[in-house]
Amino acid sequence: NPYYVENLRDLTGLDKPVRDYVFRFEQTDRFLERLYPLLMFLLPAYIEEGKSSLTIGIGCTGGKHRSTAIAEEVAAYLQKQGYHVVTSHRDIQK
Repeated sequence: NPYYVENLRDLTGLDKPVRDYVFRFEQTDRFLERLYPLLMFLLPAYIEEGKSSLTIGIGCTGGKHRSTAIAEEVAAYLQKQGYHVVTSHRDIQK
């Protein structure tokens, strides 16, 4: 948890040092390796059903570091796949 790393505590998942910290762990890669195929399965099905939006919530203890970094990474991935993405980080100011 970047909160417990003194030089990262006051930063957010939008900052490169926090992103670098979050993505250096194998668990992060393993999480995304499982999430991306699920999204690629679900999104076409949602579109086929006529749905125009899908809300994806990613959380962590404080909502400022890990979830923000991962949400941004997922957003970038989905944009590369051709999807329109809007991100909102509810707890980033806490």
